[in-house]
Amino acid sequence: MPEEHPEFLVVGHVTKAHGTKGEIFVWPLTDKVDDVYVPGRELLVEPGAEDDEEFDALTIETIRPFKRGLLVKFEGFDDRDSVDGLTQRYLRIPVSEAAPLEEGEVFYHQLIGLDVITADGERVGKVREVYDTGPTHLLEVRTATGQVLVPFTERIVRKVDVEGGTMTIKPPPGLLDL
Repeated sequence: MPEEHPEFLVVGHVTKAHGTKGEIFVWPLTDKVDDVYVPGRELLVEPGAEDDEEFDALTIETIRPFKRGLLVKFEGFDDRDSVDGLTQRYLRIPVSEAAPLEEGEVFYHQLIGLDVITADGERVGKVREVYDTGPTHLLEVRTATGQVLVPFTERIVRKVDVEGGTMTIKPPPGLLDL
């Protein structure tokens, strides 16, 4: 089980500037879009490379849906040039500002490092990565002989015990042989 607890949660990825008035296109990386992306909310910019521009907390001025993402305008950023340094950067919030989890919900970072066992008690391995692949998420589980991808669905993942450091799965025949 991981011992580190992050201070921040990534909630979006800035892909590019949009138009000439300081808007940026953001792919939201949170299930709680309506809680995070609201006017007046402060977002932090993930530190970039050593020579990347640094930003203080950015306050959302306006937001609107666009295609499968969001167009966000921050206070004080009024033209395309002013937002250039934000492109290809991640937006984040302090963990303390995240909406409380519902019963049965977990943050992705809490899954990394969990021991995976089958409902029959057989040890499979450890969760190494979580992939957001659209309709369902995939867990990369490092086994003694390599790795397997396990769909993160209720049908397969039967129990997640973050405090105990385990995840119990009931894999369909052949899944762990891939």
